[in-house]
Amino acid sequence: MDLPNLIQTIAIYALPVIFAITLHEAAHGYVARHFGDNTAWMMGRVTLNPIKHIDPFGTILMPLVLYVATSGAFLFGYAKPVPVQFGNLRNPKRDMIWVALAGPGANLIQALLWGILLYVLLATGVSERFFIDMCRAGMLANVVMFAFNLFPIPPLDGGRIMVGLLPYRYAVPFSRLERWGFFIVMALVVTRVITEFWMQPLMTATYAVLGFVLTPLKFLLN
Repeated sequence: MDLPNLIQTIAIYALPVIFAITLHEAAHGYVARHFGDNTAWMMGRVTLNPIKHIDPFGTILMPLVLYVATSGAFLFGYAKPVPVQFGNLRNPKRDMIWVALAGPGANLIQALLWGILLYVLLATGVSERFFIDMCRAGMLANVVMFAFNLFPIPPLDGGRIMVGLLPYRYAVPFSRLERWGFFIVMALVVTRVITEFWMQPLMTATYAVLGFVLTPLKFLLN
């Protein structure tokens, strides 16, 4: 791996990834508080301070080692999950859906904002590649987090959404997958099942939606 290229890549992605992780986790805690669970709030996790959400191994070391070892072909990481006591929610089965959706929703909004900033920079004649690449990195990082976290296996957000949507007789046994969820997800990531059959189609669709929403701004700025 070319060291200068690695440093440049880290510099471009650092800010977008920190924002993506921080706002994703803070959104979970904020919505949980809104629906009656103050656990994350009392533990200081409903905050924009990235240090509160970064896991030294899962957020920094693992992605960096994988990026170097695979020359950027394979990347995986995670943040410290926001603690949510679903039993404290006013309507646990229904409200957990909104709590779970809050994280990917925050990523989708950020992807849109990075896209807006990209069009504004291009329209105002900013040609500095670093800032243009950072906007694109911001869109990519957030679209990746949006798609990955919606995969319907607990403890991912998509899994919690499924638990909330399924009838009780199916939700209870499905929720028990959570103890094995990390290993299931890792196996599906390594075998590229999630990448090829879930993330690529969903990311393509997400970029199409973002492009459609940004089209009026593009014409306005041109």
